[in-house]
Amino acid sequence: MSRTQEKSKSLPGGRDRVSVAVYAADPVLRVGVVHQLRQRPEVELLDDADTERAQVSLVVVDTVADDVAALLDRLRLSTATRTGLVVGTLGSGALQRVIECGVAAVLRRSDADQDQLLRLVTALARGEGMLPGDLLGKLLTHVSGLQRSALDPRGLSLSTLTTREADMLRLVSEGLDTAEIARKTSYSERTVKNVLHEITTRLQLRNRAHAVGYALRNGLI
Repeated sequence: MSRTQEKSKSLPGGRDRVSVAVYAADPVLRVGVVHQLRQRPEVELLDDADTERAQVSLVVVDTVADDVAALLDRLRLSTATRTGLVVGTLGSGALQRVIECGVAAVLRRSDADQDQLLRLVTALARGEGMLPGDLLGKLLTHVSGLQRSALDPRGLSLSTLTTREADMLRLVSEGLDTAEIARKTSYSERTVKNVLHEITTRLQLRNRAHAVGYALRNGLI
């Protein structure tokens, strides 16, 4: 019997193990999560060559940069797996970004002990989501903002600026430059420049300062 077949045996009581693939560019981060999950009989850890049959994909990162978002997007296209994120920090706007990329559960690395990782994996396998309390609060605030914008008779707010655009303009208004905004939002500097250029072009504004003034006058930030 192969090692993979041996791992795939059901647990006592007929319960199947949850097959898990772990993705991490940093080998130290990967080893830490793999070490924790390898000790749990409820989990079947898959080798790199076998990730296509994973029920759960865990992406382990420091921050959500463009390459991480690309990986999350690729995993989103697979109907066979549900994606969880173990992350060091989530900057402003990054929560919405990862949810748009199909992430169903988030766990901070500082909280990622063996029990919490198992809770994350089993929640995903059951088709459930999982968010830290403060991130859930941010998500609810965002949903509330979407509802308010839909009722705004002026047709402004998020119909004129997306959440990402509003976040970046708010940081511009606080005096941050492109590099600082990139660090705060977990986007690349190129993405920040493209977003701000899109705002000024679409709204026919002269520059960033003009865009900030427009947003402030219309109550968008």
